[in-house]
Amino acid sequence: MSARQPAPSASAPTPASASAPAPAPAASCKLAIRAVPNAPRNAVAGWLGDALKVKVRAPALEGRANEALCEFLAGALGLPRRAVSIAHGDKSRQKVIQIDGLSLDETRARLKV
Repeated sequence: MSARQPAPSASAPTPASASAPAPAPAASCKLAIRAVPNAPRNAVAGWLGDALKVKVRAPALEGRANEALCEFLAGALGLPRRAVSIAHGDKSRQKVIQIDGLSLDETRARLKV
């Protein structure tokens, strides 16, 4: 009789994979917005207290101003369009925007207004 040991199974975790750190959660923040539709051009007008005043050319019809606002902010922040969405205030000029991929400090630094 020979003393053979069984081959290690492929499903057993290796020590290196068991100690791998978990990926860090992506940064995200919410930003208060005061939207101004039907403006002559898209622009960040400045801060009104804690809210950012943003002008968009699109009219406030059928969500066009909301879509234009998200596209404009994504471009201004250097993020893909899917990273910027409206969390609250779809039909109001006061909105809360969800920004995925940046913290609030990073968002304020990129807007520099």
